[in-house]
Amino acid sequence: MNSISLHNVLPEVFVHRPDNSSDLWLQDVTFERGHLYLIEAASGTGKSSLCAYLTGYRRDYRGTISFDGRDIRKIHTYEWTGVRRRSLSLMFQELRLFSELTAWENVQIKNQLTRHKTDAELAAWFEALGIAEKRDVRIGQMSFGQQQRVALIRSLCQSFDFLLADEPVSHLDQDNSQAMGEVLMQEARRQGAGVIVTSIGHHIDLPYERVFRL
Repeated sequence: MNSISLHNVLPEVFVHRPDNSSDLWLQDVTFERGHLYLIEAASGTGKSSLCAYLTGYRRDYRGTISFDGRDIRKIHTYEWTGVRRRSLSLMFQELRLFSELTAWENVQIKNQLTRHKTDAELAAWFEALGIAEKRDVRIGQMSFGQQQRVALIRSLCQSFDFLLADEPVSHLDQDNSQAMGEVLMQEARRQGAGVIVTSIGHHIDLPYERVFRL
């Protein structure tokens, strides 16, 4: 996948809202593979909804979203598995980790399916993100900021043309945010992927090529 395009897209819930002024909603916008984007938004303006639309989890919007010119409403349910496995990776805002499993087990659930990274590579990421000593700790016993770092590692355990990171550093300080950014961009560049980051204010300090405001 080389491009994601939005044409006159608007969440159904916003249809009767008097002011839909936005850099994305009701606009023609294209995200291109290999480029870096930031979406800044106030809470409740639809950034997480956008991520759900792009990954096929929700369809409650008007307008057209296309992958390489193909309307994603025409992607069959059975095809979405392949899209999410090979072309799109999403780091959920709410993380969606398994609290009863350890950090390492949460990452391995995905990596054992994709066979994308070696254990040594995963261990290096744990070290780089300052959570090496948390590998065997259950997610439910970790802080949210530590969990965010685990969720990032999990999101990188696959092939992708685009990585969507929904508020990835909302609970991290500057140093840990920078470490997240370095790991994220190293893998994105290795895969030649595009990166779309969302934020409600605190975001990874990266050389974004374009900033959109919802």
